[in-house]
Amino acid sequence: MGARLRVVLDQLVHVVDPDHAAAAMDLTFGLVATAPSGCSVDAIVPAGADVSIPGVDDVRTLSLARRELAAAWQLGFAPGVGGGLIHSPTLMAPLVRHDRLHENDQTTVTLWDLAAWDAPDTLSKSAVAWQRGMLRRAVKHADAVVVPSHAIARRLSELAKLGDRIRVIAGAAPEGFAVPTDADGRRAELSLPGRYVVLTGSAATLSEGFRGAVAADVDAVVLDAPEGTEPHLAEIAAAGGLPERRAHIRGALSAEDRAAVLAGADAFVATNPVAAWPWRAVEAMSAGVPVVAIDSGAHHDVIADGGRLVAVEALADAVADAVGPGGERLRVLAADRSRAFSWASSAERVWGLHADL
Repeated sequence: MGARLRVVLDQLVHVVDPDHAAAAMDLTFGLVATAPSGCSVDAIVPAGADVSIPGVDDVRTLSLARRELAAAWQLGFAPGVGGGLIHSPTLMAPLVRHDRLHENDQTTVTLWDLAAWDAPDTLSKSAVAWQRGMLRRAVKHADAVVVPSHAIARRLSELAKLGDRIRVIAGAAPEGFAVPTDADGRRAELSLPGRYVVLTGSAATLSEGFRGAVAADVDAVVLDAPEGTEPHLAEIAAAGGLPERRAHIRGALSAEDRAAVLAGADAFVATNPVAAWPWRAVEAMSAGVPVVAIDSGAHHDVIADGGRLVAVEALADAVADAVGPGGERLRVLAADRSRAFSWASSAERVWGLHADL
């Protein structure tokens, strides 16, 4: 009888992080599509969840809702889960004592970023405490901790004694991520200007991105701005020389809206150097948008030669070049680099990880 890989899908009802939730679904589709002969994919879900993924054989629905399940697993209580090969696309996992040697039980988790350690001010105190607590449980009980880049792996090895249990498996853009046919209409509904650069980052890092928009003489559109930060970010833009009316601050958008926004951009600018999987940069590359990013370890690993990596003080000039003469070359490089990432490839590596264990 072949192996049964049990995937934790905890955000089917209560979405905590849209990127993580989408990645979990895309990875599960990939695991089903790439399952070795005789192997199958099962799911572990909180109470009230409905799994509609063709090819998932068995669904273990637990008695607790997602919020209560997160608290129970943080404390090490995992009744009703059972054993076998368990893979979580996030830190949300039943990290308890198990017997890999005799019972062939395995539990692996995924850590997409280290914001809870390197930029705790960008998260709520409860989120920081939960992530740190779950990493401590992972150190004790996880058979492997998956991270999406070698830079994050190096940083994680400084934070936790995991030894050779750290494994690198990249993410990808959302499955089917493409410019929608009604992209013009979506941009109009979002009240976007004719020319702009897209910025991502935190309040502490966006100032140079705004200066880049000034240097390129275009507007700036900020994605993923936390709720309530719009006035503060507009003030930062004005301090950097970009009038508030030309700073368009937007929160979390759907994948279709993000694709439409990126398709209309002259360039994409990533200003945050924190060790994290750069979700929007990967989407921008898949859309063939010129990418400029702060030269950090994670950007170096993921963007590589698919964009221009520069020091903070050189960002504004690099943005101006990307919007101008260097743009066409960067578009080609971005599209080429985006082909390095797919959920099918990631899924194959997850299967390989559990085979190695």
